[in-house]
Amino acid sequence: MGGLLMMGARFNPSPGLNGPKPKLSDYAFFSGSLADLEPAPGVFPYEVNAPLFSDYAEKARFIYLPEGASMTYRDSAAFDFPNGAVIIKNFFYPHDAARPEKGRRILETRLLLKEEKGWKALEYIWNAGQTDALLEVAGATFPVAWLDASGKKQSLQYVAPNLNQCKGCHSYDGKFVPLGINARQLNRTESAENQLLRWQKARKISLPENFTPDSAPRLADYRITNHQSTNHQSAARAYLDANCGHCHNPHGPASTSGMFLDVFENDPERLGVNKTPVAAGRGSGDRKFGIVPGKPSESILVFRMESDDTGIRMPELGRQLAHKEGLELIKAWIKEMK
Repeated sequence: MGGLLMMGARFNPSPGLNGPKPKLSDYAFFSGSLADLEPAPGVFPYEVNAPLFSDYAEKARFIYLPEGASMTYRDSAAFDFPNGAVIIKNFFYPHDAARPEKGRRILETRLLLKEEKGWKALEYIWNAGQTDALLEVAGATFPVAWLDASGKKQSLQYVAPNLNQCKGCHSYDGKFVPLGINARQLNRTESAENQLLRWQKARKISLPENFTPDSAPRLADYRITNHQSTNHQSAARAYLDANCGHCHNPHGPASTSGMFLDVFENDPERLGVNKTPVAAGRGSGDRKFGIVPGKPSESILVFRMESDDTGIRMPELGRQLAHKEGLELIKAWIKEMK
């Protein structure tokens, strides 16, 4: 059927337990033309406060829950999910960012399936006709071009990760965990409606009796930061938490660095302020400290964020381009430090 799903098709309530499916359409996550990403029953969209930068690719995010099942809220860690749940993230570029009506090209869909033994990552690469996506264990690299919001043509060799690379970021004490499915990212209000409270009404999540959006953790949306502001603290910490903190924390893959960039870290030295790197080398760019207050150009953090060298850049995976807006934010934050 390609990208067209049969009317009335139902999703397998335990897809991960029966092994991965060869095509994305086999799951029946979406109704109608697959590229429209119109969620089928049991599938619902979600948004995050501080997104991970992925070479300016945009994302359409969804969650599938088996009928009658729900998520369980956790204050700081990833929410608990029932077996059979699936987290769905589609990566795409609009053909023309200034004119979204011109359509988009979906590149990949990443799935996280909750099985009895834990989470399983699966990678699906979309075909040129945008009718379906095929399972690809080894990842893929292919050219992509688009017009940005200013009308300038952008292009790169897009890299979709292999499954081992997925494990490299989704690790907490060596255990595979979801990223971005936590209170600080999902406690988000749009059009006067809080996302978590909306899910509670729909019985998709169990919230604590005393839950209120104002008392729950929440990351700032760094995308709407006023760069003329004199206080970039909350936006910069949100950016680092989303883009660096999943590795740079005491339980993550970069724990041995001693530089912790998650939002829970409040010790300046452990955050990198006037901290010498554990391992010197060209990754330091001849700079002495992770963060030098008032001096972003002397900070290793900025040097590595600016670099496109595969042996220097940070994050190591998930990007090839430097994030111009993110860099401006982090530089402004460091300049404010005393």
